[in-house]
Amino acid sequence: MNVPKVLKIKSVVEETPTIKTFIFDWDMDEDTTPYPGQFIMVWNFKDEKPMSISYINREEEEIGISVKNIGPFTGDIHKLDAGDLLGLRGPYGHGFDIPSGKKILAIGGGVGMAPIAAFTDEAIKNNDVDVVCAAVNKDELLFEDRLKNSGADVYNVTDDGSSGFKGFATDRTIDLLKSNTYDSAVVCGPEVMMKPIYDILEENNIDAEYSLERYMKCAIGICGQCCVDSTGWRVCKEGPVFDNDSLKLITEFGKYRRTPSGERI
Repeated sequence: MNVPKVLKIKSVVEETPTIKTFIFDWDMDEDTTPYPGQFIMVWNFKDEKPMSISYINREEEEIGISVKNIGPFTGDIHKLDAGDLLGLRGPYGHGFDIPSGKKILAIGGGVGMAPIAAFTDEAIKNNDVDVVCAAVNKDELLFEDRLKNSGADVYNVTDDGSSGFKGFATDRTIDLLKSNTYDSAVVCGPEVMMKPIYDILEENNIDAEYSLERYMKCAIGICGQCCVDSTGWRVCKEGPVFDNDSLKLITEFGKYRRTPSGERI
């Protein structure tokens, strides 16, 4: 679906002081059923941005997006309530692979927990899942109760030590690997977090998938705004989820990204 579908917001959940989840009714047919790790383009009738899908309920035919208030676009969305309208198109992109019979480590930082939660909801059905849930403080931990209720083992880590382990997601991951072995991992969060975790998982020979974020406009692989250097891969099409072997070929990973004008940052 490449034209936005204007939908009423079914409900709004205030997850943290800065993050809200918006729930929508969603037709779950062959072309529109989303999978963990995919994203939706969200249109507020002025601008359009990609958002990870944080909640997928096939039985009730609902999806959710979790939005962190970080600027004008997300600030406008945070002002909306149940019954208000937003335009959605998608789902898009390559999501996470869901294995079976494995021991999985899922690592999320901040609002990066959105696709991690959707992954865990699905993966826990046929796997054992440990989740590293990272945030700056206890108030910003995202989906802690939801993840525990799913059956996953949740390991909090906060910058200030107000909940769980004091430190960063990297510290918690290193600590868990001292006493646990994992068949695979999934990771989503700021790239400054993901790159050292990639190095840790590589050192421990753990295959992993990583959800990348880049500037997206079309979401269907035409405009080229989200291409990554050295490969020409489009994050909206070949990603946003890449495995560790693919990341070895993406030379910009953990080093820089580009603005809409192409400037490195």
